[in-house]
Amino acid sequence: MVELQSDYREICKVVVWLTQSRSLQKGLQLHGHVIKSGFESVPLVCHHLINFYSKCNLPHSSHKLFEDFPHKSATTWSSVISSFAQNDLPLLALRFFRRMLRHALRPDDHTLPTAAKSVAALSSLPLAHSLHALSLKSANRPDVFVGSSLVDMYAKCADVDSARKVFDEMPHRNVVSWSGMIYGYSQMGLHEEALTLFKHAQHENVGVNDFTLSSVLRVCSVSTLFELGKQVHGLCFKTSFDSSCFVASSLISLYSKCGVVEGGYRVFEEVPNRNLGMWNAMLIASAQHAHTLRTFELFEEMNVKPNFITFLCLLYACSHAGLVERGWRYFALMKEHGIEPGSQHYATLVDLLGRAGRLEEAVKVVEEMPVEPTESVWGALLTGCRIHGNAELASFVADRVCEMGAVSSGIQVLLSNAYAAAGRWEEAARARKVMRDQGIKKETGLSWVEEGNRVHTFAAGDRSHGKTREIYEKLEELGEEMAKAGYVADTSFVLKEVDGDEKSMSIRYHSERLAIAFGLITFPPERPIRVMKNLRVCGDCHTAIKFISKCTGRVIIVRDNNRFHRFEDGKCTWTEQLVSEPTPAICNAMLIYLPHRLQTLDLKYIRFLHYRGSIFDNQFDGEAPQEVKRNPSRQARVRHRRCHTYPRSHVMPQLQPEYSDDDVDND
Repeated sequence: MVELQSDYREICKVVVWLTQSRSLQKGLQLHGHVIKSGFESVPLVCHHLINFYSKCNLPHSSHKLFEDFPHKSATTWSSVISSFAQNDLPLLALRFFRRMLRHALRPDDHTLPTAAKSVAALSSLPLAHSLHALSLKSANRPDVFVGSSLVDMYAKCADVDSARKVFDEMPHRNVVSWSGMIYGYSQMGLHEEALTLFKHAQHENVGVNDFTLSSVLRVCSVSTLFELGKQVHGLCFKTSFDSSCFVASSLISLYSKCGVVEGGYRVFEEVPNRNLGMWNAMLIASAQHAHTLRTFELFEEMNVKPNFITFLCLLYACSHAGLVERGWRYFALMKEHGIEPGSQHYATLVDLLGRAGRLEEAVKVVEEMPVEPTESVWGALLTGCRIHGNAELASFVADRVCEMGAVSSGIQVLLSNAYAAAGRWEEAARARKVMRDQGIKKETGLSWVEEGNRVHTFAAGDRSHGKTREIYEKLEELGEEMAKAGYVADTSFVLKEVDGDEKSMSIRYHSERLAIAFGLITFPPERPIRVMKNLRVCGDCHTAIKFISKCTGRVIIVRDNNRFHRFEDGKCTWTEQLVSEPTPAICNAMLIYLPHRLQTLDLKYIRFLHYRGSIFDNQFDGEAPQEVKRNPSRQARVRHRRCHTYPRSHVMPQLQPEYSDDDVDND
């Protein structure tokens, strides 16, 4: 133990050192020495001790120390409020903030950002407005830290207009101000605004941090802008933020959602210290790409405590591989880790049982749920009914859903298609009529490919593209080659009561086939064709793309709203790589419950990219070049800032318990 002098300033220096090293035992010894020496009443010593316990994740010890302190200054109040905020206790932080105001103490540029962080954690817009008003009354002059915290607070309360107003009124901005605004736009799906602001920040020579890059990468991954994402990856490498867990999680998501999961694995392996968010991001990616065994191996390798998202990933992998018994084991394992299954887990378990044809067992799970079944749970059960043609059970489920009141369009579409698949056209028409009466419209099926600086989109039977003639000629040519190879169109996937010729024609020009044909006539032979789609790929198109890959010798990667398919040499990863366990749940299943809805590209944003071209100059190529030197002054690490917080929803990619609004592109 360091020999201490009687001067309290020396004690404060030692406390700061112990706080940085998180040395709890030595800190407790030092606290005992402080009490014996009579320095416990010195405000500065109390402040540092409160901060020490906070950094050691002992906020209640900070609280006790605060309550025992006789003379509480503004600094002491600020310390205990920060302690609660830093340890995910926003309600307590705001409660003590209000107590401080009642003691007629004015908040300063340390306390206001802490309170803003707590309001952001609660996503309470009324509290945000109140705190903003208080900051205007309290501030003697504009403060960049307070302003940045207000921007971040409004962004996390989903009020981007107020965030932008504060941002524009700031006389001086720092990297946190820009990051908070970019994050707000990205979270609200305003991708054009997010990228435009990031480009503006680059022109202003504003530095970047891991949060900025993570937000921009999220925009690229959601919009499947692979080329742009690779440029941002180069910027991550140049600024040494590529080893940050927050950035790495976003990079894994980018490569995964763009169909290049190998890039995600490489990013994962290159980061030595991984947090739970990184592990979950990699689990999600491997599960969505049908790397089922790899998903299980990753779980076994985890050296951190899993959370509810981890088990949602595992159940998802089991569901799409048909591993019923293993799924039950993971479901039971949750309780061993102290995790109570939520509605998302039950929905995925019901999906697993439904796909495997164990509908009675699935119904039993729904009936025995400790909570009221949600729409997602019923949607999963409807999926099983559709796959196995059980229209009676589907009708029963529909009655239960109707008792819930207003439901989404997905349930109505699932029910209609379940009736149609069973040949009960009158009931299917009735379900469609209910949709029309309620003003529910079926989502238009779209497929798109990225080529250069443009995104090319296609709808079924689309003839608006500039290369329409070449595209349709290529499809006719492929049709002849596929027929010679043994392909016969399966018109049972057309869920309409029309004659056979019309069914054959309607299925021939689905949007994904048009996009693939465009890729064949545009991209060089060695380049994989990556197609993104907002609806489920129908079973016949899945078979047809197998034949296309066989006849052309091309690698075709298709991402629909549920999963990734890699077609090569007439095979698909989802049907060829699944772990063997007897089950009828294969990739050709028509109706899919969706635990993780892959987000689609907004049409407005497509037009923006189409007309504006590239967001950045081509200063970085696909992978970070080896000759690019890292900036030694910006080593990637988690930086703790007094006016900024990393929200869990952003750091940790989550599987959303939703089924698709429209199951299959069968129009």
